[in-house]
Amino acid sequence: MNILKQLFVSLYSPKDIAAFRKQGIGKTILYVFFLTLLSVLPSFYYFSTSITTGLGAIQNTIESEVPSFTIEHGELNMERNTPITLNNRDMTIIFDSTDTLDQADVSRSENTIYFLKNEFAYNITGQTQSFPYSMLGDTTVTRDDLLSLIHSLDSILPLVIPISLTVIYLMSAAMKFIEITVLALFGLALRNLTGKTIHYSQLFRLAAYSVTLPTIFFIIMDSLRTIVPNGFIIHWFVAIMMLMLAIKEIPSNKNNG
Repeated sequence: MNILKQLFVSLYSPKDIAAFRKQGIGKTILYVFFLTLLSVLPSFYYFSTSITTGLGAIQNTIESEVPSFTIEHGELNMERNTPITLNNRDMTIIFDSTDTLDQADVSRSENTIYFLKNEFAYNITGQTQSFPYSMLGDTTVTRDDLLSLIHSLDSILPLVIPISLTVIYLMSAAMKFIEITVLALFGLALRNLTGKTIHYSQLFRLAAYSVTLPTIFFIIMDSLRTIVPNGFIIHWFVAIMMLMLAIKEIPSNKNNG
């Protein structure tokens, strides 16, 4: 059975998932990488488009609306004593030299770039990163320096974006393998409850295919940019139920593996 058909039947057929316990581990690992790739496609799209359009928006906004500022000795200093919020299309830019905002505000935002008192931070399509100004050492950055930097970044985006997407993919793949490993550990308890003879390696294979349904569901939700309440709980509940149903499909004898 090819990987696309495995994906399709794993959406609804615990019996087919149970049969996959006998396949080679290499094919299972390949499936996990493929499923991870599908899961990050919405993030890839929104991240790329946000970065591409965002840089131009930032440059235009800073040129026309941001007063002079300096980043020196690890701190942002501005002429105004209140935060400045600039909205440009789908991107929001906030300058705050008053130390009013913090990382909690960053994590709650969406498609927002922050120049905080002591660090630069952004939250784009759910990807949050921050960089302290102290990384600049003794370098002083002004408004004109920032505009020059943005212009330089725009020219290297064809290199920066693929590297960033590769990092996102590898981190997502690592998290997916951890998720499957933990789910397989749940499978040990389910195995004992059902009285089935299943090795952990087989449970790992079953877990890899049991996460298909919740993963595809959240891919669709991410594509529609729809937030699912209690998404974490829903994801794990569906995955555990699929694993339990797959285990129940395995014959109750010592020769089932």
